[in-house]
Amino acid sequence: MRKILILLLFVFALSASGVYAQAPKFGHIDMQQLIMVMPERTTALSSLESEAAEMEEMLMTMQEELQKMFQEYTEKRETMSSIVRQAKEEDIQMKQQRIETFRAQADQQLQQKQQELMTPIFEKADSVIAVVAKENSLIYVFDVSSRVVLYKSNQSMDVLPLVKKKMGIE
Repeated sequence: MRKILILLLFVFALSASGVYAQAPKFGHIDMQQLIMVMPERTTALSSLESEAAEMEEMLMTMQEELQKMFQEYTEKRETMSSIVRQAKEEDIQMKQQRIETFRAQADQQLQQKQQELMTPIFEKADSVIAVVAKENSLIYVFDVSSRVVLYKSNQSMDVLPLVKKKMGIE
């Protein structure tokens, strides 16, 4: 009985030391650097820039129209009756308000478009990082670009090269 007890203690000690002998593995990645080299980002930015250029062109046209209205008003102001002058001033104010509304809506639409275009890119990066982490038995992967991680040890694995390789990015 005593031999069995000693044998069980020995087996338990071996199995326990095996569990503790393997230290947890951590990884880190610069997510911004990864996103910058993804080809999908270039496509998304191109699409976003073309939409922004279209909105900028429309805004410039509206501002030119306002400038013409104001210039015409200024030149003819002295010869206008008070009711015509008041109507022109209201037209100018309404045009200014439409420009400001358009600018605000355009900014909001561009932000939504950027989020819509970038979300799948971040999701792809996250999923590839998860695959690489599982393949390398990592329990955590920290994003060092966010500056939330204030220290990283040399024992932490940089998974950026592995993720880039998995994505087919040189």
